[in-house]
Amino acid sequence: MTDRAVSQHDAPAEETVEFTLDGRPASARPGELLIAAAERAGVYIPRFCYHPRMEPVGMCRMCLVEVSGPRGATLQPACFIPVEAGSEVVTNSDKVKKAQDGVLEFLLVNHPLDCPVCDKGGECPLQDQTLAYGPGESRFVEEKRHFEKPIALSDLVLLDRERCIQCARCTRFQDEIAGEAQIDFASRGERVEVASFPTQPFSSYFSGNTVQICPVGALTATPYRFTARPWDLDQVESTCTTCAFGCRAAVQSSANRLTRLLGIDSEPVNHGWLCDKGRYAFEAVNGDEVAAGPAEDDAQPVTLGSGRRRGQFAGEVAETASQVGRVTDPMLRDGDRHRRVGWTEALSEAAARLAAVREAHGPEAIAFIGGGRLTNEGAYAWTKLAKGVLGTDSVDAQIGDGLPAELVLSLPRATIDEACSARLVVLLSADVREELPVLFLRLRRSILDKRTTLLELTPRSTSLTPYAKVSLTVRPGDAPLVARAIAGEHAALPAHPMGPSFAPERLEGARNLAADVGDGAGVVVLYSRPSMAEHASVPAAAVAALGAAWPEARFLPLVRRGNVHGALDMGMAPGILPGRTSLEQGQRWFTEHWGSVPSRRGRDATEVFRSLTEREDDATRAVVLLGCDPLEDFPDRTLAKRALEAAEVVISVAGHPGPSLDLADVVLPVAVAHERPGTTTNIEGRVTRLGQKLAPPGLAWPDWSIASALSDELGYDLALGTPSEIAEEIERVAPAYRGFAPGFLDQVSGHDGIVVPLGAAHAPAVRPIDPMATPGVESVERQGAPPRVGLTDAVSRELLATLHPEEGVEGTPARLRRVGPSPVSTPQPDHYSLRLVATRRLYDRGASMEASPSLARLVGPAVALANPSDLARLGIGPGEPVRISSPRGQVTLAAEGDPGVPKGVLVIDFNLSEPDGATNAAAMLIDASAVVNDVRLETL
Repeated sequence: MTDRAVSQHDAPAEETVEFTLDGRPASARPGELLIAAAERAGVYIPRFCYHPRMEPVGMCRMCLVEVSGPRGATLQPACFIPVEAGSEVVTNSDKVKKAQDGVLEFLLVNHPLDCPVCDKGGECPLQDQTLAYGPGESRFVEEKRHFEKPIALSDLVLLDRERCIQCARCTRFQDEIAGEAQIDFASRGERVEVASFPTQPFSSYFSGNTVQICPVGALTATPYRFTARPWDLDQVESTCTTCAFGCRAAVQSSANRLTRLLGIDSEPVNHGWLCDKGRYAFEAVNGDEVAAGPAEDDAQPVTLGSGRRRGQFAGEVAETASQVGRVTDPMLRDGDRHRRVGWTEALSEAAARLAAVREAHGPEAIAFIGGGRLTNEGAYAWTKLAKGVLGTDSVDAQIGDGLPAELVLSLPRATIDEACSARLVVLLSADVREELPVLFLRLRRSILDKRTTLLELTPRSTSLTPYAKVSLTVRPGDAPLVARAIAGEHAALPAHPMGPSFAPERLEGARNLAADVGDGAGVVVLYSRPSMAEHASVPAAAVAALGAAWPEARFLPLVRRGNVHGALDMGMAPGILPGRTSLEQGQRWFTEHWGSVPSRRGRDATEVFRSLTEREDDATRAVVLLGCDPLEDFPDRTLAKRALEAAEVVISVAGHPGPSLDLADVVLPVAVAHERPGTTTNIEGRVTRLGQKLAPPGLAWPDWSIASALSDELGYDLALGTPSEIAEEIERVAPAYRGFAPGFLDQVSGHDGIVVPLGAAHAPAVRPIDPMATPGVESVERQGAPPRVGLTDAVSRELLATLHPEEGVEGTPARLRRVGPSPVSTPQPDHYSLRLVATRRLYDRGASMEASPSLARLVGPAVALANPSDLARLGIGPGEPVRISSPRGQVTLAAEGDPGVPKGVLVIDFNLSEPDGATNAAAMLIDASAVVNDVRLETL
């Protein structure tokens, strides 16, 4: 039950149920469970199976209390019964204490006494509640049961069966929340155990949550098992930036090494859940992987003074920059190798090269690509350097795989909560479970609870398709026409040799849903780039068409990369300035504050790479890569490789290695996630705090610091000394961030962040204070963050009341105007080709996955998915290797049939390689300039 822990402001004050709790008057909301109402009244009732985000089951009986009734007071489970008006509840009587004592005694009959070696020791609810409510000693002397241990439920989760108390938290989470009932109870009596199914492995993306909510040490995570004890750890509260959803997390470390991430219950965002990639990708920060090989015979990996092992070389010369485990030192190219240097030499060289290009070819000859992995403060500093100091507008944080920034920033933004309670959700996207996994959990639960209805437009069947009221599979290039048809236009649907991609009755069902919403009030459109093999103008035209048809609808962009929304807010896109304003609208304002801004719109990533290869008079000559690797991230690998090879200057600001580093002239090491403070912005525009947990390795610097130092070398002072100073300047000059006091995030009310631009609907949510909901978070000492247990305090409410956009500031530019629909011309398909769809997978060959040993082995090879009728027509059997060719190149993959793929379409997941290769297979086939990409298949 995902609404158990809701804000106390959600129900009117007069709608209460009065009852007596331990002799004192108390009140509850109508239908509120007794265990939750008692906790709000300050009375903690012990429990094991109860979780505020799941349906109650009353299995453990630890929460028995006396409740008055027609037959007098009887013992009843507090987690299973709602409060009744006038009832009398006693939680501390002798009868209750005897029941609790008995429950614990029976739980301990076969439970091993291995607390000193159990990973849960020190943060174990069973341990704590036994001391508080249990017997002082056991009456049982019989031999305890024994099992082989541990049993691997999956690559990430291990099971110690003798510790399990059968609370069913893990199995219920997988069934109710994740929708993947891959584990259940097996056997009977004392032999009951959690088990996976023989034909269905426990391969859930959310398996780590079962470990976190386990109240004992039965389930443990392989990356954390036997690595630390709770009293050895300290933590900061932070935000996961693996994707753009912005899950709140507790980041824990020991001896300057990250040990684990635990989900924190944030009512407006993640409800305490994390995906496994976000939970375990911290291993990439530690940099444990060993380098590919030494540059010289006597060169060996060394251990730096921090105690964190680095795959760096003791010799002065590394064969290539991409061979190091973490980029920890500035490097300059020396022939076909890289030489380690100090910051002074590296910054001087970088500044000299950029100044020379600007002097010879003008500011637009310089481009900045990337920025989605920066903090908001870092993104602002680099934007100010690029657009205010160097004078170039060729800045693109989306690396060619996103959507037009004007569209994302101008449409009226919905919140996640609004999307999960909308009258109708229209999903124009690929598989949300693969791109924003925790959003999938929230949408699925909302649909099952009948709080929203889903209309899906997708290039192939997704994880949400079974829950959609209507699902339309849309071929590449067809989305604008289908969107207009849904909205009521009598537009002819696209013709295709294979026939329509969905049945006519499905379109009629979609039209009926659209007709019921009128002007779009109560509609939320969730949109993204469904396929990297389709030009961004196609989904943009579809979204704009829906916006024109539904003027009252709201929109939630699902652009997925880390802090890309914060980067766009900070102006890291062509024609955009910080605060969601255009170059034209903000020209005068930012010239006044920065001294100068570019005079004309610059190039996006695709235009930059094309310009580098064409060598025209006004072509791009130098490119700065900000935490990105175009050879892995950009959809068109052929174009990216030719462009970087043709560039006169390539400067890479990187924390992790990658193939693009081999082409860099200057490499500047940057701190990555959990190594720098600041803020980040998620898909709904919610700004949250990033806590620094580790010192950056080697000579790595924070992102904003590198921008400031490079500007100094160029002869300009950015006047940005600390993240706090940058945040204050952002509030002063960025229109969308007007009135946002940075200090708000340091208050109790600010733990969940705040949505910008500021409005009236930003009251702080009341988080559940159940320490059993997330064992492990409250038992570890904090660093830097204020206490979070408890309800919002009055001081924070007063501060919240002061957060208002400052109206009438003279000269403040307006925010972007809403983008209207524009026509897109899609070429007609032929009978011999298939139209390529390149979608994302959660487990891909990205830097965080490759550098995390626990996750890297979960990445599979690329597979070519087509409709079974297409494979039969071409004479291709399931699993048969095929050669796939396009004008860009060719790859060899195994072909598999998938009925969820429309006829005439071939699906290849992006950033996965051929079975025996190391190259992004889909990127070898894509022409980034084409509206759609057609490929041909042939058997080997």
